[in-house]
Amino acid sequence: MIIIFAYSLILLVLSIYSYSLVDPNLTFVSNRWWEFFRERMIELGYYRRDLSWLIYLSIIILLFAAYFYFKKKYKRLNALKLAIIISALTLISYPFLSHDFFNYMFDAKLVTYYHVNPYLFKALDFPSDPWIRFMHWTHRTYPYGPIFLLITLLPSYFSLGKFFLSFLFFKLTFIAFYLLAVYYLNKLNKRYAILFATNPLVIIEGLVNSHNDLISVAIAMIGIFFLVKNKSLKAKSFFLLSAGIKFITFPVLFLSRHQLKLNKIIFTLLFGVIIYLSFKSEIQPWYFLNLLIFLPYFEVIINRMNIFFFGLLLSYFPYIRLGGWDSSDKIILKHWIITAGALLNLFYLIFLQIKKREKKTVV
Repeated sequence: MIIIFAYSLILLVLSIYSYSLVDPNLTFVSNRWWEFFRERMIELGYYRRDLSWLIYLSIIILLFAAYFYFKKKYKRLNALKLAIIISALTLISYPFLSHDFFNYMFDAKLVTYYHVNPYLFKALDFPSDPWIRFMHWTHRTYPYGPIFLLITLLPSYFSLGKFFLSFLFFKLTFIAFYLLAVYYLNKLNKRYAILFATNPLVIIEGLVNSHNDLISVAIAMIGIFFLVKNKSLKAKSFFLLSAGIKFITFPVLFLSRHQLKLNKIIFTLLFGVIIYLSFKSEIQPWYFLNLLIFLPYFEVIINRMNIFFFGLLLSYFPYIRLGGWDSSDKIILKHWIITAGALLNLFYLIFLQIKKREKKTVV
């Protein structure tokens, strides 16, 4: 199918492009071909930021175009096969818009390699470790729930302290949970699975940047599958596991199979928690992945938030085009871009509501 081939090409370009912001201190392998590739990508990302931004913008636009196409043609698609294609092509990607992924790797390494408690020790306690050269947030101890730590111990253990293996196994772990989410959503409704699998926010923040919100969301979605199937105990167990990764998903524990009003309150509460965290520290695009947990319940609402999701991904303009988050002006610009996306989306929702009322009046 031509559209699948074209989509695969976009994803491949995204994965290659992601190395444009590879840390100059990071070496995956000692190979002249890698060195040649890395030098060319660093030249693009660090010294041709104007071109780099245009490439990123084009990729995001194309991903959203494909997303809208797949949403319309979902009946013709195999959600799991499409998710496998997406997974295979993003496996090689670099987390170019965030450094959290490397912290996940080192936090687990503290347990499996250094045999210390990451809640008590931090990366800076091991200054001779070569990974310190390209890590950020080396001064903090483990900030996440214990469930995520347990999940990451397996890929860390089998990597034997080797960076390349750890990078690969951690990427595979994120992909595994992404595929589980698609699988269980597909068992509920193919449309849900397609909407989640091809969502650009999921692809960029969940698979490429590999934020652990993706794993938390995936586990919560498995819980929703069991909730819909009237297996409340299993559902609550998965909701607890999800909250054990990111505490932000704790309200999901109170989701109901039948009480739509209660579920709306929980959705609003979770959204409110995200907004609170955004004002307390900083607005982070990946926080809003958590809203996708409610896809089986509020598909229409989430579908109408794509202007906002687009704005979230556009908010990396200061980072890509202007160079990092090294000044308050850049962070303020990021927040203005997100705010503009939110306002435009709000106006769109108001417009739809007005049209709906006019239609009822005519009838």
